[in-house]
Amino acid sequence: MSATSLARCSPIYYSCDACKCVSSSQNHQTSENRNLVTNRRFSKPVRLILHNRSKKPNDPSLTRALREFADSGLLEDALHLFDEMNIADAFLWNVMIKGFTACGLHHEALRFYSRMVSTGIKADSFTFPFVIKSAAGVSSLSQGKTIHAAVIKLGFDSDVYVCNSLISFYMKLGWAMDAEKVFDEMPERDIVSWNSMVSGFLAVGDGVRSLVMLKEMMRFGFEPDRFSIMSALGACSHVDCLKMGKEIHCYAIRSRIEDVMVLTSVLDMYSRYSEVSYAERVFNGMTNKNIVAWNVMIGCYARNGRGVDAFLCFQKMLLQPDVITLINLLPACEEVVEGRTVHGYATRRGFLPHVVLETALIDMYGEGGKVKSAEIVFDRMGEKNLVSWNSMIAAYVQNGENYSALKLFQELWDGDSSSLVPDSTTFASILPAYAESLSLSEGRQLHAYVVKARYSSNTIVLNSLVHMYAMCGDLEDARKCFDQVVFKDVVSWNSIIMAYAVHGFGRISVCLFSEMITTSGVSPNKSTFASLLAACSISGLIDEGWEHFDSMKREYGIDAGIEHYVYMLDLIGRTGNLSSAKRFIEEMPVVPTARVWGSLLKASRNHNDITVAEFAAEQVLRIEHDNTGCYVLLLNMYSEAGRWEDVERIKLLMKSQGVSKTTSCSTVVTRGRTHVFTNGDRSQVETNKIYDVLDIVSRMVEEEEDSFVHRVSKMRPETLLKKKRNSPRRHSVRLATCLGLISTETGRVVMVRNNTRICRRCHEFLEKASKVTRREIVVGDSKIFHHFSNGCCSCGNYW
Repeated sequence: MSATSLARCSPIYYSCDACKCVSSSQNHQTSENRNLVTNRRFSKPVRLILHNRSKKPNDPSLTRALREFADSGLLEDALHLFDEMNIADAFLWNVMIKGFTACGLHHEALRFYSRMVSTGIKADSFTFPFVIKSAAGVSSLSQGKTIHAAVIKLGFDSDVYVCNSLISFYMKLGWAMDAEKVFDEMPERDIVSWNSMVSGFLAVGDGVRSLVMLKEMMRFGFEPDRFSIMSALGACSHVDCLKMGKEIHCYAIRSRIEDVMVLTSVLDMYSRYSEVSYAERVFNGMTNKNIVAWNVMIGCYARNGRGVDAFLCFQKMLLQPDVITLINLLPACEEVVEGRTVHGYATRRGFLPHVVLETALIDMYGEGGKVKSAEIVFDRMGEKNLVSWNSMIAAYVQNGENYSALKLFQELWDGDSSSLVPDSTTFASILPAYAESLSLSEGRQLHAYVVKARYSSNTIVLNSLVHMYAMCGDLEDARKCFDQVVFKDVVSWNSIIMAYAVHGFGRISVCLFSEMITTSGVSPNKSTFASLLAACSISGLIDEGWEHFDSMKREYGIDAGIEHYVYMLDLIGRTGNLSSAKRFIEEMPVVPTARVWGSLLKASRNHNDITVAEFAAEQVLRIEHDNTGCYVLLLNMYSEAGRWEDVERIKLLMKSQGVSKTTSCSTVVTRGRTHVFTNGDRSQVETNKIYDVLDIVSRMVEEEEDSFVHRVSKMRPETLLKKKRNSPRRHSVRLATCLGLISTETGRVVMVRNNTRICRRCHEFLEKASKVTRREIVVGDSKIFHHFSNGCCSCGNYW
C-alpha cells in the first residue's frame, strides 16, 4: 500500500521514513523513528509519555495512547509509539493490526501479522478475526488458507469468533463448501454464525440455500434478527419466492423489527416482484425515510413501467438526490429527451464521471435508439468496467448495428480493454448479433469458447444460443441447446417456441407451449403468446390461434398488445375474408400501426384483391411514407393487372420519396467461404457449373424457360422482355442453392439465406428440387425459414 493511501487515514503527512517501519527490521525502524520523534511535534501528553519511556516502558498511558491513535486512524503516530514499547506484548500487535484493518489497509495488516509471527509473538483469538478480514479484503485465498492452518495449529478452530471470520472469508471469495465445512465443525454457534451462512449463500447467488439456513436457524432455537431478515428478503428476491417473502415481512412486524433498513429491504423485495401496491404501502408507512428508501421506491416505479410516478416520487424527495437516485431514475425515461434532462442534471451536480451512472446512460441511449449518444458517453469514460462494455455491445445489437457490436466485442476479446474477460452477459449480448449477421460458423466458434469458459450451463447464455442457432437456420442445434438448459425460465420456452415458429413447424410450437404449462410450472407472459400466435399464423393453425388468443386474458390476465393483433390478422387473412380482417382492425382497442395495415396488405396480395390492397397501402404510407415493401408490392400488383398508369405513378412516387427497390441477394456458405449472389449473377468462379446444374434441375422439375409469361400476360412487351432478362430462373436464391448442391456432401442440408421475400415461382421450384435431388433445402427469407423436403415446404405454401 502506498504512503498516500495510508495518509488518507491520518491528517498528518505519512513520511517515507514512517512507511519503512512496516517492512524494515525493528532496530532500523526504532532508530529512524527516534529521530522522527525528536523532529516531530506531538501533543503535550504524548511528549511527556515519550520523555518518560525509558523509565516506564509499559506505562498504561502509553498503551492507552496507542489504542487512541489506532482507533482514530492516526496510524503514523501509532507506529511511532509502537516502536517505543515492549513489542513482546501480543495485545499491542493486535491493536496495530486492528487499526490497519479498520482503515482498509489490508496489505499492511497482513504484513504486520507476518512480522508478528517472524518475531516469535504468538497470535491469539483476538488476532485472527482481523487478519482473516484483511485476507478477505485483498481476496487472497492462499493467504486465507495459510491463516486457517495457523488457526487449527494453535487450537483456535473451536473459537466462535474466529470461525465466524473464516465463514465470512470463504463466502466472500465464493468458496461456500469450505465455509459450510467450518460451520458444520463448529462446536458452538451464535447468531452471527447463522447470519454469516444466510448472507453468505445469498452473496454466492444461492438463494435457496440461504432460505434453508434461515429455517434451520429457527429450528435450532435462534430467533432471526434484523440482519437475518434483510438477507432472507434478498434471497426471496433471487429465487422467485414471494410467498416466503411475505411470511418474513409478517415475522418482522410481529417481532417489531421494523427499522428503516429492514423496511427498505421489504420495499426492495416487493419491487423486484413488481408488487407496486405492496411497495407503496410499505413506503408510505415509513416514518423515517432515508435516501436508500427513496431510491428503492423510484427504482420500483421505473422498473415496472410507471415512469411518471418515478418522476413524481423524485420531485417529492425530502433529501438531496445522490448518484443512485439518478441511476434508478434513468429507466423511467420513456423519451430520450427526459434521459438527456437527467444527464444534464448529473453533469451540473458533479455526479460525473461515475462508471455506474455512465453505464446507465449508455443503456438509456441504447434503448432510445440514440446509438451515437451512447458512443459518446462510452468513449469519454475514463474508467470502463465489463458492464460498460456489455452495455455498449447491447446498444449496438438493439439498434441493428451488428457489425459495430461484433467489432467492439472483438476489441474486448483481443484484450485492448485492460485485460477484461467476457462473461455470461457479454455472450448473451453478442450472440444475437451473430444471428442477425448470419455468421453461423463464427457463432459456433463463440459457442466453443462459451463451453471452454464454463458458461455452457448458464441459462441466459443458452437462451441466446437457442436464438442464434434458430436465426442462423440450424434448428437442430437450437433444440440441443434448449435441452441442455437445466433451469428453464420463461425466456427459454419463448425462444424455442419462436424458433420452431419461424421455421414453419407451428404444431411443435403449440405442443411445446402445452408442455411448458403442464410440466414446467413456468407461467407464460406477453412474449410467450407472441411466439405462440406467430407459430399459429405462419403454420395456418387458425382454430388453435383463436383458442390461445382468447385464453390470454381469460386464463392468464394478459392484455393483448399490437404484436398479438398482427398475428391474429395474419390468421384472418389466410381465410381470404378481407372484410372480416378490416372489421377486426376497426374493433382493436389499440391504435393500428403500419405493421397492422401491412398484414392486411399482404393478405390482399395473396388473394389478389387490389381494392383492399390500395386501402391498406394508403394507411401504411400515411404512417411510414418510406416503406419500401409497400411500394414494391403495389407495383407488382399493378403490373400484373396491366394498370400501367398506376405503375408509373408508383415509380414517380418512389423516386420523389427517395425509395428504391431492395436488391435481392442470397448467401450460401460452402467449404468455409461465404458466397453472395444477385439475380443473374455470373461473378462466381464456378458460374458455368452452377448454370449447368440449374438447367439440369429445371428440366428435371419440368420448368419451361418462358412459362412465367402465362402468369404476366397483361404486361407490356418491353416489360415482358425485361422480366425475361430477370426471369425467376436466374434469381439469386436458385443460383445459391445450386452452388450448395454441388459443394456439399450428399445427404447434407443445403442452407441459403435471402434478404427479400422468396417469390412464388422460386418457392415452387425449390419444392420440386428437394424431391428430385433428394436433398433437404433450407431457405431463410426476410420473414421465415422454408424447409423444403421431398416436394413439400414447412410453411404450407403461405408466407
